[in-house]
Amino acid sequence: MPDQTITLLVRADDMGSAHADNLACIDVFTRGICRSVELMAPCPWCPEAVSLLREHPTYDVGVHLTLTSEWDNVKWRPLTHGETIVDEDGYFHTRFRKRDGYPDEIVLDGTAWTPDDVEAEYRAQIELVRKHIPWVSHMSYHMGYLRENETYSEIVRRLGAEYDLIVDTEAAGFQRFRGFGENSQIMTGAEKTSALRQSLLDVEPGRWLFVDHPAYDCPETRAIHHPGYEMVAADRQGVVDAWTDGEVLRIIADRNIRLVSYRDVRQGDFA
Repeated sequence: MPDQTITLLVRADDMGSAHADNLACIDVFTRGICRSVELMAPCPWCPEAVSLLREHPTYDVGVHLTLTSEWDNVKWRPLTHGETIVDEDGYFHTRFRKRDGYPDEIVLDGTAWTPDDVEAEYRAQIELVRKHIPWVSHMSYHMGYLRENETYSEIVRRLGAEYDLIVDTEAAGFQRFRGFGENSQIMTGAEKTSALRQSLLDVEPGRWLFVDHPAYDCPETRAIHHPGYEMVAADRQGVVDAWTDGEVLRIIADRNIRLVSYRDVRQGDFA
């Protein structure tokens, strides 16, 4: 008989990037369905994130390896002195690759970055997170990385193996769960919540990975944006609303949906 278990790994990205992100990430753990959170070591609110996480040592944490700084009004720099991985002002580039419609955008791909600078920066980020959050279980990637570049990919693989932070959810059979459907950035919080309820009612047995970015709608997040993504505060408040919704929690309980973390996956405790 086929396995009828529904397993859901809910992951919150970008803790450390803003105060409103930090509080929301704790909220979706405490009151909601989140089970893993990704910490950005180079970001200005990382110290507060560390303090909050140390108050909750059972929460699963991943190193969110960061080499981009995408917003217009707030930027972050490397922990190291990697001159080849920053722009002319010393900040990380906005993206790894160029976007259509932005011909003048300077991105990491195509610049003269060196493997030594990339490795040193990623290593420094891992070491900083491990220093303060010794139970860190895995690593992930802020806005991805240059996957098609074998040199870059080898750095990532080697560091993951060295620090024992590789948790391959795809190999474990997890598929992406589109809990909000498509074009979620233009949905209201109520629409997100309604969509997630229906998605959870419809989801078939299997292993599912749901990744998003919870944050509170407040003056801080209303000042954070970039071209093409202006409604950051409302969008990310909608994630909080949906992930902590009482009806969402009831559906998960009624359908016996198992919520797991990356730590559970690496330990094999998710069958």
